[in-house]
Amino acid sequence: MPAIRADLRNVAIVAHVDHGKTTLVDAMLRQSGVFRANQEVVDRVLDSMDLEREKGITILAKQTAVEFRGVRINVVDTPGHADFGGEVERTLRMVDAVLLLVDASEGPLPQTRYVLGKALARRLPVIVCVNKVDRADARPAEVVHEVEELFLDLDADEDQIGFPILYANARTGQAGHRPDELAGDLAPLLETIVATTPPPAYEPGHPLQFLVTNLDADPYVGRLAVGRLWQGEVRLGDRVGVARRDGSLALAKVTKIAGAIGLSRSELDYAGPGEIVAIAGLGDVTVGETVTDPDDPRPLPVVSIDEPSISMRFGVNTSPFAGNDGTYLTSRHLKERLDREVLGNVAIRVLPTESPDTFEVQGRGELQLAVLIEQARREGYELEVSRPEVITRTVDGRVQEPYEAVTLDVPEEFVGVVTQGLALRRGRMTDMVNHGTGWVRLEFRVPARGLIGFRTVLLTATRGTAILHHLFDGYDGWAGPINERGNGALVADRVGVTTGYALWQLQERGELFVGPGTQVYEGMVIGENARPEDMDVNPTREKQKTNIRTHAADEAIRLVPPTVLSLEQAIERIGPDELVEVTPAQLRLRKRVLDAPARGRAAKRARQQR
Repeated sequence: MPAIRADLRNVAIVAHVDHGKTTLVDAMLRQSGVFRANQEVVDRVLDSMDLEREKGITILAKQTAVEFRGVRINVVDTPGHADFGGEVERTLRMVDAVLLLVDASEGPLPQTRYVLGKALARRLPVIVCVNKVDRADARPAEVVHEVEELFLDLDADEDQIGFPILYANARTGQAGHRPDELAGDLAPLLETIVATTPPPAYEPGHPLQFLVTNLDADPYVGRLAVGRLWQGEVRLGDRVGVARRDGSLALAKVTKIAGAIGLSRSELDYAGPGEIVAIAGLGDVTVGETVTDPDDPRPLPVVSIDEPSISMRFGVNTSPFAGNDGTYLTSRHLKERLDREVLGNVAIRVLPTESPDTFEVQGRGELQLAVLIEQARREGYELEVSRPEVITRTVDGRVQEPYEAVTLDVPEEFVGVVTQGLALRRGRMTDMVNHGTGWVRLEFRVPARGLIGFRTVLLTATRGTAILHHLFDGYDGWAGPINERGNGALVADRVGVTTGYALWQLQERGELFVGPGTQVYEGMVIGENARPEDMDVNPTREKQKTNIRTHAADEAIRLVPPTVLSLEQAIERIGPDELVEVTPAQLRLRKRVLDAPARGRAAKRARQQR
């Protein structure tokens, strides 16, 4: 007969990007008395990585716990971006219910559909919370109707459709059952979580089953396996077995057990069924493996993750300036870093290539791979990365490629230019809604190839006003050729330091990426040509000094400020024959072949093969 833990609830907060998950967790922690009265607390306290705070998004799923009327609620904050869907899938394996947060103005967006579909597939009860009801453009009644339609679209059964609905203002820490009648705190929301979330059930006397869904590190005890105890119990010093993915069983000894209370982990001597804890002493355990009783091993099913759809090539930095900034420069260092990433991130794969210095890295999307590159450069690595490519597959002799479901919010006057831009990239419009506020929501189905480099074009065409979200939408037939970048590159033809005089004469040729006083080398891309072909230029030329003074010779040099590219923009802007050189201090665009004559011969051969 199964028993239950009435004092425990496990719930995950899921939502689209920027709908307020982490802010809501902040309010829960404040109201549960986690912080001291005089303690300084930053906003979005669970976004502990520097990259998360800079980008304003959650990248890694994180777990905390709050006490409410004698019940401990384990809350897992999940990423809202589709590229980090692997984190969401793992998180849903730890919890018994889902709190779905939806913006009161924007309504359900692609990632909302994605995470809700995963939750319904696992038959988890869902609590819907409409957040940001204080917005001037809030439309809570319409948003609730859209959520109900979404449940029907995802084939939710009768039990799942009868979900409780709450309204909240996460920034002020208020919630209620009506949008115009919020309580002074989050008590209505927490009451609903306790009432709706099933308490963990277990079988007394069942052997240990602990599913590893995340990894962490401790400077004293090494690797920590984070997960949920589904059955049995574990004590400090216990001998356990780790059921590997290949079917083998490795013996280990538990050296530390830690549970989350607020923002810190407290050491425990014992953990029981239903608890989410971190365990040390399990050796090189990885995500998806089961910690079990060595005398009666009963491994749980391995966590299944959606396939990657984008690949990039990571290689050792081969530019003339290699080694100037970084600490880790060799292929051995790069491989160790990528292998370390694969251990904790099941959504990323690393494959060897024909070159021992280059590795193919596959992931969910450009942002996920860009975050990996940014983390590596901050750790002191130098590397060069290629343009993203889609991963195709062949089914019944036909080539298939990944497609994305794209949702765009744009002002009415830009609908035409956006529709034309996506049509050129083989996109097909599936829906268009005008809310009557001057903004239009457009939905497209676009080959993933067509979105590479599209964000920059979109922001230029809409003067920075468009909001784009996309989500993997399965594989379909090859869409045909898509026009590559229409502009060529301005390529430096020698090593040196750029001068204002040279750049002044080059700026009318196109858009520059460097300013005066920048070190350049032969084959480095310093700008984008206004014409389709590449142009070799000399950005280091100095003004000739003569005795003759004329008005024209003394003309003032006025330089247009150069375009400073972020890592994501640099990855989007490069062509098939270009690379991004990434070091801790610099981002440079370069040609794959640096020598100009060799590059010309390679281009000629490519034209002949067509």
